[in-house]
Amino acid sequence: MEFRKGQTIYEQIGDVVRENILTEKWKRNDKVSSVRELAAEIEVNPNTVMRAYSILQENGILYNKRGIGFFVSDKAKTIIHKLDKEIFVKQELPLLFKKMKLLEIDFDELRSLYKKLSKK
Repeated sequence: MEFRKGQTIYEQIGDVVRENILTEKWKRNDKVSSVRELAAEIEVNPNTVMRAYSILQENGILYNKRGIGFFVSDKAKTIIHKLDKEIFVKQELPLLFKKMKLLEIDFDELRSLYKKLSKK
């Protein structure tokens, strides 16, 4: 896993977990990689993975079966959609609108670009 600057590693791990759930690579009640397995795989400290998993658990995305591991909750996709949509609307959308204004891109052009890019 290649980490990006400007975002903590545990947040990036959370992003990957959420994406795996949204794309249904991991489905409801699936067991996710153990803290140690994932830490070894992406070459980070297990405490970093544990922090990511703990936050996901606090948000109801994962649940823990003591001694067995972490699992995807029944409502994980719904929770992720809600949380990620809130973040997108508050943080990313204003930046997008600002950039569109600066580059004089209107919504018709944006719609056309979206259709073109979503086919790929």
